[in-house]
Amino acid sequence: MSALAPRPEWASLLLGASQASRAAYQQHMQAAVTAVDTHLLAPAAIYSGVSPQELAQRLAGLPICPEHGVGLAQASAEAAEQVLAHSVRVHQPTCVAHLHCPTLQAGQVAEVMLSAANQSLDSWDQSPAASVLEQQLCDFLVRLAGLPEQADGVFTSGGTQSNLMGLLLARDRYCAEHFACDVRVAGLPPEAHTLRVLCSEKAHFSVQQSLSLLGLGAQAAIAVAVDADQRINLQACEQALADCKARGERPFALFATAGTTDAGAIDPLPALADLACDHHLWLHVDAAWAGAALLSERLSPRLQGIARADSITLDFHKQFLQPISCGAFLLGDRQHFSLMRLHADYLNPLEDEADGVPNLVYKSLSTTRRFDALKLWLSLRAVGRADMAAMFEYGVDLAQAIAREIAQDEALELGFAPQLNAVLFRHRGQPGMTAEACDALNRRLAQQLFARGVANLSTTRLKQRQFLKMTLLNPLTTLADLRAVLEALRALASVPVSVSAQSHNEVPCV
Repeated sequence: MSALAPRPEWASLLLGASQASRAAYQQHMQAAVTAVDTHLLAPAAIYSGVSPQELAQRLAGLPICPEHGVGLAQASAEAAEQVLAHSVRVHQPTCVAHLHCPTLQAGQVAEVMLSAANQSLDSWDQSPAASVLEQQLCDFLVRLAGLPEQADGVFTSGGTQSNLMGLLLARDRYCAEHFACDVRVAGLPPEAHTLRVLCSEKAHFSVQQSLSLLGLGAQAAIAVAVDADQRINLQACEQALADCKARGERPFALFATAGTTDAGAIDPLPALADLACDHHLWLHVDAAWAGAALLSERLSPRLQGIARADSITLDFHKQFLQPISCGAFLLGDRQHFSLMRLHADYLNPLEDEADGVPNLVYKSLSTTRRFDALKLWLSLRAVGRADMAAMFEYGVDLAQAIAREIAQDEALELGFAPQLNAVLFRHRGQPGMTAEACDALNRRLAQQLFARGVANLSTTRLKQRQFLKMTLLNPLTTLADLRAVLEALRALASVPVSVSAQSHNEVPCV
């Protein structure tokens, strides 16, 4: 009987130390870089214009799992031609629809390194250097936010996971203090249906999503009205608290936003911190967007009060210009991590903890977890605080500049003066056009600009009407780029709907 042995050809399929594997890795990675350059970076259009139906048809013609593989060279070429070529080109200066950033070169280099290393942050022996580096980076972020000495943090997949963690710990602390209930062991107490969280009506939808996942239901979120600047209204917040208690409900957390998705509005953090303190509420600050202002001497005063938060969300694949996914959750008192801590001998043995071996798994909702901290670490090391801050500041200044021009344009309406680097505006439509027809026009304009590959603008509602939005995260976007987008938008708006739709096989939204 022959000895059991791997097949020789497997060496070139896996990343390993053999010469065959190393040669194959060099070859395929170089081919991937060339494909990115050819199909993603070289084209000038934001998008190819191919419809969802045509994309589905093209990809369906490539069997996902053939009996015998086609080889990495062919499969990679197919991915380049059918996936990269029809992806949104987020690096283009007129791709300004969402909080979807171009990426730093440092982040791309780090992605190659961390993917190849394939460290898993759920135990020390799976991620020695990664565990140490992530902890040191969390310590830096804690200091950057001005949190107390007992603060700590952990990397997450992004803002939604961080917001979930903040509300989870807030819920469990309240249950422990008021009901003597350890939710990890006993589940939710009977009084859980009375628990409430107060947030701005413009807060991220993950508040309701998190409360649903936590067994409290989306109805546990009390949406508080905003002021003219889209910030939570303090008087309305105080009244909502009083109303909750009058109804026999139990508010346990105050959810503040530092950078609302549409307006970039920052809630009044010092006043909210006072309110949370007075009513013994957990203060969570969702700084997924504006958290990068902590790097800026000019913008950081806008986050005054954030150091008093019980927990903070940071999101690095927005204003920190990192590849998706990359975020962090900061906790004002590391002892609160014990509210979610569970023990497993195969992951966090007590002996290792006694010996000072770092173990991050008890701080995370994820077990297996990527070494995303390397992206931020490499970027901060390579670029430095000053340039990181300057790129954010440039976007804020650019938003102010284009907003001034929109406000002076008779064909356009500015939603409000931008607070960070988001600009809401709309086309006023033609004389005699109904409000509903004007809404449809603005939706159509966004669709047509995208279909033509000219620009990517998002749509949202403001004052019960349809608005367009530019989110200016790209520090290479110029005022001339944005003027060209507005010029194209005005030109499209002057074309009758029927002619425009027919000539480009587009169905206008109604």
